[in-house]
Amino acid sequence: MSEIDKIRVDKWLWAVRIFKTRSQAAEACKKRHVFINGEIAKPSREVQEGDIVGVKRAPITYEYKVLAISGKRMGAKLTPDFVKDVTPQEQLDLLEATKTRGFEYRDRGLGRPTKQERRMIEKLKGLK
Repeated sequence: MSEIDKIRVDKWLWAVRIFKTRSQAAEACKKRHVFINGEIAKPSREVQEGDIVGVKRAPITYEYKVLAISGKRMGAKLTPDFVKDVTPQEQLDLLEATKTRGFEYRDRGLGRPTKQERRMIEKLKGLK
């Protein structure tokens, strides 16, 4: 598919649409949020086919397998040819657990619950 064997990790992360800009990809590398085969990667570190690239985004670490190399940004429909998401299921379960942690959702700007609303929340939670 491509003529190149290796490419900078920040450029590859940008090309396969894991980050919106190459600057964001480089910044994530500098903050030690990107790993290649378990080792911390600087933005200039090269990635090749078969490598596992980990990207730490709170609260989990996503893992991607490099299927092919491309130095040019591609359309979203083409990314499955270049990258495969291999994030472990326990990490995805952790993500779901953090999403559903609290069920008393309030729209922005509504302020604190009233006394009546607070009592209803406590009753639903089984606190009183």
